[in-house]
Amino acid sequence: SDGSIRLHQMTSEYPLMQWNDSTNGQPIIALQWALTRPAVFFVLDASSNIYIWDLLENDLMPVAKETIPSENVVTMALLGEPEKTNGLLGIALARESGQIDIQYIKKKWAVP
Repeated sequence: SDGSIRLHQMTSEYPLMQWNDSTNGQPIIALQWALTRPAVFFVLDASSNIYIWDLLENDLMPVAKETIPSENVVTMALLGEPEKTNGLLGIALARESGQIDIQYIKKKWAVP
């Protein structure tokens, strides 16, 4: 609820990494690992901002932030086929009105 993210290993109750205030204090609505690139994950906050984290590029902060204009995004889901190396990765965004947007992610964050 405060925008902090913790990365845990299953064998320990303590996080390997913790990023406090990663969304400028906005609650996190959804977080999902990229299906095609293991070190990348996406975060959606309550202000309809999407943060892209690439831990191989920068493990201190997101490498990109995208604000979704107009109405609020209430959830997101990533689309892709992990067994394929074509680098196609999409993100489905569900808006408050019920509209669904599907966008493709840049290959630099999708290619294994």
